[in-house]
Amino acid sequence: MGGELDILHRVTLLGILKKQPDETLDEVREMLVETGMYDAAEAKKVFRALRDAGHIVGETLSLSGLHLAKKAEQAFKQ
Repeated sequence: MGGELDILHRVTLLGILKKQPDETLDEVREMLVETGMYDAAEAKKVFRALRDAGHIVGETLSLSGLHLAKKAEQAFKQ
């Protein structure tokens, strides 16, 4: 997954970045589905793609995922 991430991937990373310490990734995924961001099947694909790219490790963001999430946060603030 080189280059720019699409909006769904960026919002997902941002959602993970903003999750509470006691929240699981499944809860974050459910919350994003409930917002209408995407459906459950699309959410699973996005999370799988982010895991496969190494941006999610276990229940948290990797260093690359953290960097991309912060970059997305700055882009959305503009």
